[in-house]
Amino acid sequence: NFVVQATAADWALALLGSLRRRLTPLGPSSSPHPPPITRRASLGAPRLVFFQHDEVIVHTPAGLAGDVVAAVHASADEARRLLFGDTAVVFPMEIAVVDRYADAK
Repeated sequence: NFVVQATAADWALALLGSLRRRLTPLGPSSSPHPPPITRRASLGAPRLVFFQHDEVIVHTPAGLAGDVVAAVHASADEARRLLFGDTAVVFPMEIAVVDRYADAK
């Protein structure tokens, strides 16, 4: 069980790092030095707000939802390649775009 749990944790960390890198340029910024996260959030930048076990919640303006979904899929694929190389094993990512956190299932 340790090997499975540890590998899942490594995969999740790789996914989160990749996702954070992909979300940063989606937020509005006219400067090469974006404002602090609290200001970026008020400007409509997507941001990671929750992660536990196998759930990731990203808060984003509705207009960027498609870009965020694509970023999550690309990050999951990048994490798979980083940890397991060129494998045919599929790591499914179910994504729900909702208006309220309580509706995400």
